[in-house]
Amino acid sequence: MRKTKYRSMGNIAEINRRDLLKLGAGVGLLLGNPALWAQEAQKPQPPARPKTNVDEALKIPRGAHSLPGPFPGRVVQVSDAAVTAEKRVQPEVVNAMFEKGLQKLTGAGMKKSFKLLFDKKDIVGIKVNPVGPGVIATHLEVVDAVIAWLVKNGLKRDRIIIWDRFDYMLRDAGYTAERFPGIAIEGLQTIDEAAAEGKADNSRWLKPDGTHVSAGNFDQQVYYWADVEGDKEEAYLNQHVFNGRHSYFGRLLTQRLTKIINIPVFKNTGNGVSMATKNLGYAAICNTARLHRPLFFDVCTEVLAFPVIRDKLVLNITDGLRGQYDGGPDGAAQFTWDYNSLFFATDPFALDMVCHNLLLAKRKEMQVKVNEHPRYTEYLRYAEKLGLGIAAPEKISHVVV
Repeated sequence: MRKTKYRSMGNIAEINRRDLLKLGAGVGLLLGNPALWAQEAQKPQPPARPKTNVDEALKIPRGAHSLPGPFPGRVVQVSDAAVTAEKRVQPEVVNAMFEKGLQKLTGAGMKKSFKLLFDKKDIVGIKVNPVGPGVIATHLEVVDAVIAWLVKNGLKRDRIIIWDRFDYMLRDAGYTAERFPGIAIEGLQTIDEAAAEGKADNSRWLKPDGTHVSAGNFDQQVYYWADVEGDKEEAYLNQHVFNGRHSYFGRLLTQRLTKIINIPVFKNTGNGVSMATKNLGYAAICNTARLHRPLFFDVCTEVLAFPVIRDKLVLNITDGLRGQYDGGPDGAAQFTWDYNSLFFATDPFALDMVCHNLLLAKRKEMQVKVNEHPRYTEYLRYAEKLGLGIAAPEKISHVVV
């Protein structure tokens, strides 16, 4: 078997084992590495936007909890400088911020807020962002506060699942069974890092029948289709499980979870953001590198239009205890600062519009060259046209506590 690393584009400088998967060409595209976009921009662009099957998703009737949820256009920001006192996150302050933000969002107490969004029979998936551990990943203390609230209101711990697309990223960021006893920790797929680096053959991820060991974790009956082919290289399959024109949703989402809580982090993706919508758009499905150049931001809208997310995503909490204004979506400590804020919304598109504008202001303050082209927020306005959320600033209520 070949031991070549997957290269989506160009020649990339050699980097170490972990950095290959977090910053290198294959996963760099998967995560949206701006340096790689610049290289890709030199290639001839596709003649037209590829067709997708989003219209099929939009035809399916919506449910009681469908986006944008009960509070369209409402975004609550809670800030407290004491949360990062003594250069460490203070759990008791996080808990207080969480309660203030949730109650301000719903206009109800903690118990009534729970009943508004959940019941005790739900299977709740908490989607974290583990990229950039130790720098900009979702803080464990924020997840602790969410779990404590769910459990206090009658949801058993074995009905809560912390998840992301990649299992190794969860481990790297501290999401382990030991740290969260009684809570399931699940990645939709694994990557053989040694094979990705060319240090081992493919036998640990490629089964004799030619399929990925994680193939069974994806539901081939539920998919985001786009008229763009995935790369045929085996190294691409190592990272993306499937190629072709279908990006399948994880079985965790299609068959088990009944509700989703989304906890992204406050950071940039080039001149755009890498927050609430991207945290789900590129994590709920496989075979994503093929989508970056022709459909990058639109994926963040269209994937969320599918009932598997649209009808289950009931709460978004952007973790802005630390912010990152440049170098994203990968962690870049030199561009981080203590922002000491949490953001709450049922509407992820209004949330991302508010956060985009706040981050843009921070980039200007730090004298980072910015590009304010409308394409960086067009996907949010697209979501408003589809009835998934609010993007027009005059329709958004941004409440600061």
